[in-house]
Amino acid sequence: MAVSKTKPNEQIIEAYTAGQRRFGENYVQEGEEKVKSLSQDYPDIEWHFIGPLQSNKTKIIAGLFDWMHTVEREKIASRLNDQRPEHMSPLNVCIQVNISQEASKSGVTTAEIAALAEKIHLLPNLNLRGLMAIPSASVDNVTAIAELAELQKQYQRLSAKYPSVDTLSVGMSNDLELAVAHGSTMVRIGSAIFGARDYPKNGAISNQAQRLDK
Repeated sequence: MAVSKTKPNEQIIEAYTAGQRRFGENYVQEGEEKVKSLSQDYPDIEWHFIGPLQSNKTKIIAGLFDWMHTVEREKIASRLNDQRPEHMSPLNVCIQVNISQEASKSGVTTAEIAALAEKIHLLPNLNLRGLMAIPSASVDNVTAIAELAELQKQYQRLSAKYPSVDTLSVGMSNDLELAVAHGSTMVRIGSAIFGARDYPKNGAISNQAQRLDK
């Protein structure tokens, strides 16, 4: 996936022309504007939302996006299901797992995966596709390797129960090789494709955005 957040439409079109079809957005308003402005001329773009989502913004994601990677609460899943337009296919969703158990990161614990997966599986307008996570950043990768191994185990357990589960969304520009070696089926690449980003001045938003892709 090419993470195009903070990048202008011109760069998305350039990547599209080179063959890229899967794009990820982090901010609701920015993502909404891009999908609406590009969908008519580029209908085969697959739009992924990879950022934090408040319950009052779920209708936008449900109505415009193909994938939602950061489901971590039943309330969000239920709202996405209820607000998915009838003419659209079920919204593909991944459960975000806080595999590093860091307070600064969002996501369920590994112990909470099964219950949330069961809830999502029962919602007709959602299609449970897998797990999404951000492992720890460490110089020697020892911690990240242990986290990725646990995440892979959780993914295998989930895919054995639900035939629709085929996606492990993990790995960014700085750790994609390590993630792929531990079973990632979808990496989120931003700066390695589009170059360095200019993040919003809001510190909390900026920090969260940089954690979701580098």
